Amino acid sequence: MSADTAAITDRPAWAGRFANWNVAIIALTVLVLIVASASVDNFGTSQNFGFLVLDLLPIALVALPMTLVIVTGEIDLSVASTLGLSSALMGYLWNANQPIETIIPVCLLLGAVLGAVNGFFVTVLGLPSLAVTIGTLALYRGLAFVVLGDSAVADFPALYTDWVTGTIGGTSIPNVLIIVVVLAIVFGVVLHATPVGRAVFAVGASEQAARFAGVRPGRLKFWLYVVSGLVAGLAGVLWTLRYSSARADNGAGLELAVVAAVLLGGVSIFGGKGALPGVIAGVVLLASLQNALRLSDVSNEALNVVTGVLLIASVLAPNLANAVRSAVQRRRHRTESTPGSPSRKDLS
Repeated sequence: MSADTAAITDRPAWAGRFANWNVAIIALTVLVLIVASASVDNFGTSQNFGFLVLDLLPIALVALPMTLVIVTGEIDLSVASTLGLSSALMGYLWNANQPIETIIPVCLLLGAVLGAVNGFFVTVLGLPSLAVTIGTLALYRGLAFVVLGDSAVADFPALYTDWVTGTIGGTSIPNVLIIVVVLAIVFGVVLHATPVGRAVFAVGASEQAARFAGVRPGRLKFWLYVVSGLVAGLAGVLWTLRYSSARADNGAGLELAVVAAVLLGGVSIFGGKGALPGVIAGVVLLASLQNALRLSDVSNEALNVVTGVLLIASVLAPNLANAVRSAVQRRRHRTESTPGSPSRKDLS
C-alpha cells in the first residue's frame, strides 16, 4: 500500500463528511444562539423568537435566489431597491383604491420585470453584473421615490397585516416562517437535486465547459435574475404588510446583509461553490447577532460595522482556509514522496 493510500485509509470516516465550511458555520450559529440566550436579556424568549424570524424574513427570502446567482459567478445588488420599488408601488396602488388581491400579484410581476431588466443587460448585452446591478440599485430606488415620494401609506387591510405578524395557532412560530421554509425547500431541491442545479454549478465553475456540455449559460442566468427580482418583490410585499407602511426607502441597505449572509454561508464569490444549508445558517447567524446587539442597545451604526466585518470575513476566511489546506497538502505530498521518508503507517 502506498503512502498516499495509507493516508487516505487512515483518515477517520467522519473527517471528510464534517470537516467543511457548512458544518463550521452551522456550529458557530448554534454557539451564538446559545451564548446570546444565556447572556442577553430577553433574547431566548418566545416573543423575541417571533421578532427574530420577522427580522430575518427579508434577508432569508432574498438570499435564496441570490445563492444561485452568486454560484453562477454573478451578483445582484439591486434586490433591496427592487424591494423598495415594490413597496412604493403597493402604496401607490392602494391609494388609487385598487384591491389588495390585485396589488400583490402586480408587485410580484414588477419584481420579475425588474429582474428581467438586469438579466437582459447581463446576458444579452454582456455587461458585468456588478456594474449593472449597482446602476439599477440607484435607478430602482429613484423610481420608488418618483412613484410614492417621501410619503408613507399605512392603512392596509388588517386581515393581511395581522397574518404576516401573527403566529401559527397558539405557538410563538410566525406565520411567515411557512413561506421561508417552503421556498427554502424548493430552492434547496432545485440547487442540489435537479439538472438545473447541476447547470448552475457547472456555469459557475467554467462557463465555457458548461456550454460544451450543452448548458446555455445566458438563458440560465437570465431566468435566475427574473426569479431574484420576483422574490425581492415578494419580500417588498411582506415588508410592507409587516410594518403596515409602504415607503420608498423600505429595505435600504438590505443588499449588504443578504450578500454577507450568502458569502458567510460558504458560497464562493467567484462562483461554482456553495450549499443552501450553510446559507440558511449564515442568515440566522447574521440576524441573531443583529438582534442580540439591538437588545443590548447597540446603535444602528455599530450594526452596520458588524455587517461589514462579517462581509469581509466571509470572503477572507474560506479563501484563507483553502490556502492553508493547499499548503498542508503540498507539504505532506513532498514529505511522503521523499525517498526514505517514513509513511504514516510506518510511524504508527
